[in-house]
Amino acid sequence: MSEIPAKATESEDPSDGARAGAAGDSAVAGATGGAMGDAVPRPRGDARTEPTNTPWGGAPSGPSGDARPRTTGASTGSPAGDPAEAATETGTDAGTDTGADTGADMHRATAKPPGGPQGGTPVEPPVEPSGEPMGDAMWQSSPPGSIYDYIKVASFSIGADGLVDQWSLRAEQLFGISPERALGMDPIEAFFEPDQRERGQRKMAEILDGREWTGVVPFRMPVAEDGGPGDEGLAEVYVMPTTTEDGERAAVCIVVDVRTLRSIETDLAASQSIFGQSPFGFLLIDTDLRVRRANKRFASVFGGNVESHRGRTVHDYLPRSEAERVAATLRRVLETGDSITDMHVTGFVPGSDERRHWSINLYRVHSGSGRPISIAWLGTDITSRRAAAREAASARRNLALLNEAGARIGNSLDLETTARELLDVVVPGFCDLATVDLYQGLLAGDETPRALADGSAELRRVAFASAVSDAPFIGGPAPVAVGAVHHYPFNSPCADALRTARPQHVPAEDGGLIQSTLAVPMVAHDTVVGLAQFSRTKGSEPFGDRDRALAVELAARAAVCIDNARLYRREHERALILQRSLLPPGDPEASGLDIACRYLPGNAATEVGGDWFDVIELPGHRTALVVGDVMGRGLRAAVAMGELRTAVRTLALLDLEPAEVLSALDEIARGLGTPGGVQQATRAARQPRDADLSEVYLATCVYAVYDSVTRRCTFANAGHLPPVLVEPGESALMLDVPPGMPLGVGGEPFEEVEVELPEGALLALYTDGLVESRDHPLDEGLQAFVGALTDPSRPLEDVCDHVLNTLDTHHGEDDIALLMARVQGLPAESVGDWTLPREPRSVGRAREYARTQLTAWDLEPLVDTAELLVSELVTNALRYGEGEIRLRLLLDRTLVCEVWDAGLVQPRRRRARDTDEGGRGLQLVGLLSAAWGSRRTPRGKTVWFELPLPDGGTPLTDPAEALLSLF
Repeated sequence: MSEIPAKATESEDPSDGARAGAAGDSAVAGATGGAMGDAVPRPRGDARTEPTNTPWGGAPSGPSGDARPRTTGASTGSPAGDPAEAATETGTDAGTDTGADTGADMHRATAKPPGGPQGGTPVEPPVEPSGEPMGDAMWQSSPPGSIYDYIKVASFSIGADGLVDQWSLRAEQLFGISPERALGMDPIEAFFEPDQRERGQRKMAEILDGREWTGVVPFRMPVAEDGGPGDEGLAEVYVMPTTTEDGERAAVCIVVDVRTLRSIETDLAASQSIFGQSPFGFLLIDTDLRVRRANKRFASVFGGNVESHRGRTVHDYLPRSEAERVAATLRRVLETGDSITDMHVTGFVPGSDERRHWSINLYRVHSGSGRPISIAWLGTDITSRRAAAREAASARRNLALLNEAGARIGNSLDLETTARELLDVVVPGFCDLATVDLYQGLLAGDETPRALADGSAELRRVAFASAVSDAPFIGGPAPVAVGAVHHYPFNSPCADALRTARPQHVPAEDGGLIQSTLAVPMVAHDTVVGLAQFSRTKGSEPFGDRDRALAVELAARAAVCIDNARLYRREHERALILQRSLLPPGDPEASGLDIACRYLPGNAATEVGGDWFDVIELPGHRTALVVGDVMGRGLRAAVAMGELRTAVRTLALLDLEPAEVLSALDEIARGLGTPGGVQQATRAARQPRDADLSEVYLATCVYAVYDSVTRRCTFANAGHLPPVLVEPGESALMLDVPPGMPLGVGGEPFEEVEVELPEGALLALYTDGLVESRDHPLDEGLQAFVGALTDPSRPLEDVCDHVLNTLDTHHGEDDIALLMARVQGLPAESVGDWTLPREPRSVGRAREYARTQLTAWDLEPLVDTAELLVSELVTNALRYGEGEIRLRLLLDRTLVCEVWDAGLVQPRRRRARDTDEGGRGLQLVGLLSAAWGSRRTPRGKTVWFELPLPDGGTPLTDPAEALLSLF
């Protein structure tokens, strides 16, 4: 209390005095007018009252017109004609429940116990006209919006003895003291600090002498009922002297809580600063939906000063449709009290055609009594935010489109499919129509696409997509059909895009469907492979810079995929050519054998590997069956396989024994990784050095020669898996062929095994990819393979398919080669075999045997030619050979004649001079036969020739013409 000294005189601060006076005036106008005009109602029948127009009775009217309250403190000291008294008499609503009903509160606190300071008698509570007591009912209330809604006003009265004789309910609420404690209490002693009490007593004496006083007084609450210390406070007090009925001096005190006033002042200042200094547009809209108040920020946006916006509606700021929507929202907020947050409003500001966007927050504003009085409008310009949001959304959409393009484009290594995948991504997400043109040379398989410098090279339309009912480019040049070859004129934007490798904008035709078109070159590795066109129809947003960059990125990604597809197509074609060159063409055929084969590459991308098989026809209706496997995969293994296969065919034509063929192959395999060949590899092998494993070629191979006449088969194995034989009515078994060392190791000889194959037997040669994988060991695979050959009588093609379907052939770890042959021996009636002595007449006998046998076979057209050639071979055997002579004729798909003798000297054909009498026999054999040759046998040599059958489609050579051609 020492910080603010008590003021026993008038306030030194004019503002404080003015506030106190205003508060006092308001309090008087409300309190006395509402209840204090008759703070202590008199009982009905009191002789000192006169009937009045009010239900409770007013001040009596004497001859002098002076009207005074009956009880102490009930009068304000005003004459009878005081407006406050008139308000009481007329029943004017001059107070509210927060401050103006203090008179009613005082009425309830006036009653004193008998023998009180005033000596008054208890009074009855007010009653309704019906006779019912009023209780705590409020007599009158202030109109809505009164100051008493916000400030705390209380009143009490002091008797002539300086003690409280009346205590209102508001005083009880303000000071926290019940009427029972307050009545008879000395206010100076109760509320003042000890050092202020003397001065307060002097001022109280002055007041009781009839002097008014107002001021701001610090006070301390009396000790609380629980014994605790009282709270400190600050009150603005207005003291008015009064006179009791006995003529004694008294006083009425009107008290206003200064803390509440200062809080209101602070709230008003804060509200003014928020409203006036807010960077956002701020409006107060009344219940008629008109602007009551606008801040400077709002006025700076929509023009004019703050006052010029008063009375306007939302229709003065927004387009009609938008204004109707906002007005409906305002009415809803006013009716329901529900706040609206972040409502987006679109409109224009004066002097600008730019569309603006605002975010509006609306909430209902209430008075102190809770009555809705207005709507607060807080608006923020979000135009730039909306633009940034659109940019961000566009960027996210573009990223999503690029992500989709990365996931969908390039899944197929096909040029046309990749182009269609691009259009599936961009239509309709990026554009409405799109086409893709690729260079014709690129599609034709050229190493590099031939693009003319002027950009007018031929292109093929490979893809087209439209989201507009499959509409073409209406309004532009004639549409190009998919698959058609065309070119762009030199001066066209499309040719310019191809020429410069930069995107170009294609102008739209008037009256057409297209609004905007981008011609984007498809560039991969600095090479233009084609052109993509993206078009948007009218009604869509034209292409911008961001769209142009996105189109370039999409076209570049598709171009890389298309270039990869081009490279794959090239490698694929090369792989197919290599594969076709390394494997037997078509279905192999052999005399006395039914052949079926399968080849599955381990890598589907290259379709080539190191496994191979071959079926080689040998003289005398014999057949060589070969299956091999070069260790490794890919083109390197395929190239090594091709060299070995070529070597096998060459060695087979020399009619070497199987073991000799493998020995020669071993030498060749050792020379594959050495630039100098076999000899260099042999010399390098003697020098100690670290082996370069990348140049080591190892291979396994099984080589078998089958004779259809004897049905005997000779095997030689170089580290390969054993052949499987299935005899009729028997289970499959693996032939015991010594495996030997793989080709390329060297140093070890190869062994041969000869097996007689019964008629109808099934022989299977295979590579390890068929029976071995990471999940299936070799032993299990072999057993599964043997178990799959259960019905050899089925067609060989069905048997091959059954084996591949039964075993695990899709592991992709190694190539698979399978060669199956069913034995069909040459019938005895198709073989003619004779032995001739070494004498000259054997030549004539050989001709006779040949004529007789050919006649029996119905081959009369071959008799003359066969007689002549048999005569030549038998004559050579007599002149240059040794031992007895053997003549054999074999009939199968061709006619084969063999002449055997014990001599080791191979016949050699030479060109005879014109003057020579001999030396033309072998030339004649070469002219008249389809093929001829000689081979070594264990007991000598065999010279043979082959003639096509008359119905074989090969024309026969006339012997006479052949003889004349020799001279």
